[in-house]
Amino acid sequence: MAERKFPSTRLRRSRSKGFLRDLVAEHKLSSDDLIQPLFVSEQKESQIDIPSMPNVYRHNLDSLYSEIESLLKADIKSVAIFPAIDSDKKNAEASHAFDQKNIVCEALQGISKRFPEIITIADVALDPYTDHGHDGLLVDGRIDNDQTLDLLSRQALILAEAGADIIAPSDMMDGRVKIIRDALEANNFVDTIILSYAAKYASSFYGPFRDAVGSAASLGKDSKKTYQMNFANMDEALHEVEMDINEGADIVMIKPGTAYLDVVHAVKSKFQVPTFVYQVSGEYSMLSLSIEKGWLDKNVMLESLVCCKRAGADAILTYAAKQISSELNS
Repeated sequence: MAERKFPSTRLRRSRSKGFLRDLVAEHKLSSDDLIQPLFVSEQKESQIDIPSMPNVYRHNLDSLYSEIESLLKADIKSVAIFPAIDSDKKNAEASHAFDQKNIVCEALQGISKRFPEIITIADVALDPYTDHGHDGLLVDGRIDNDQTLDLLSRQALILAEAGADIIAPSDMMDGRVKIIRDALEANNFVDTIILSYAAKYASSFYGPFRDAVGSAASLGKDSKKTYQMNFANMDEALHEVEMDINEGADIVMIKPGTAYLDVVHAVKSKFQVPTFVYQVSGEYSMLSLSIEKGWLDKNVMLESLVCCKRAGADAILTYAAKQISSELNS
């Protein structure tokens, strides 16, 4: 009988038991990696379902504060606030964005007072406030980049004054990080962090989010392809990130997330700066609905987020933050 030759290396050895798999895991997810996006609105109802986003709600202020209490119990320490603005407060100039008593400013002030340990991220973009649904000013049918910059710097300053720890410009106008950084520095907000949506793609994955904030109806069949990135491009993403870092961004973000992990990996590898990723509404809803239908195991959500970490993300904005954090800590 011929002598059998056994492999000297058996990679299955370290997979044989659960604790061994955990022991040699190269990447791990914790509650510290997760940021919960929250929608807030001036509404009588405490919370309103968002049909296209399972288990996600639009809150009034009381409900928002209750949700943050729940998030703290789940060990979530960071939230990103997004407004749903009543249609009668929207116009072409997005003037309600500069009202220091708007719902976002009220929410930031309330969170800062009630939950000083929570890190708040405030979105800088005009689309929730414009009646046309775009992130900038429309002039003769096109977005005027430079006029929009002046408004974004005003909006960023108002949000910083309201207590935002992190200012997150998501508009994709050229030069917006520099003008926001200059405005913050000139007004003594030297410690306010800029989280730049540096590589934000013109993606079809944003549909449920636009339902949540009410910009879908305003935007109609129009698109944002003249300022958000072409999803075919990688080199352009690296160029965008480099520009934003040079203009004063402290953290950069790639959006969407799960479908763009090659971009996350390339950005983290090249620049070695804090790099966040946004598992956007469409990505979240696809997984959530598949879990509800029984088409996918519930662990697919955790798997998707660990993959974001593996790609190089330092933190992840995900609507599943509370759920996954509770699972991790149970």
